[in-house]
Amino acid sequence: MAANQASHIRLRSLCEGAILIALAEILSFLPLYKMPWGGSIDLAMLPIIVYCVRWGFGPGLIVSFAHGILQTLFEGGIAIGWESILGDFLIAYAVLGVAGLFRGKFWQATVVACSARFLVHYVVGATIWAAYMPETFFGMTMTTPWFYSALYNGAYMLPDAVIILVIGAVLLKTPAKKYLLGEDLK
Repeated sequence: MAANQASHIRLRSLCEGAILIALAEILSFLPLYKMPWGGSIDLAMLPIIVYCVRWGFGPGLIVSFAHGILQTLFEGGIAIGWESILGDFLIAYAVLGVAGLFRGKFWQATVVACSARFLVHYVVGATIWAAYMPETFFGMTMTTPWFYSALYNGAYMLPDAVIILVIGAVLLKTPAKKYLLGEDLK
């Protein structure tokens, strides 16, 4: 019986992962705002973070990496070479898997995952994208790619994180809370 139950849990994890990746991809096609050189405010991270919170670090890392691969394929080619593909897509989305370290804790998982993704985009923006830094951005003179990268990536990552936290706050006050936190898996 224990083997059957373990098989059922693995199958459930796989199916939930596939469904939540598909939902993330759909949500990525419905941005609230899109930045000119890539990055957008959308709800695509929400299903990935929910999966990580429900299933933990290992499965969450796999699902996050799979999401990164699909984002690489579907984003529309906003990359300037293999370094940008690796950093802005594969690594930046894979680090969302750190949310799984906070299994059952939506708030902490979201803050850490969004911060990790921002950090990757920040470093990639300041190093790989530095040659494309404009003279002015948000009405300010840009003198360093590190400051520009912080502004550019913060302009979509911060609102994205806040929106996901607000939606999470609403969901945590509903019967959906047990699903959001993975309490139904116990």
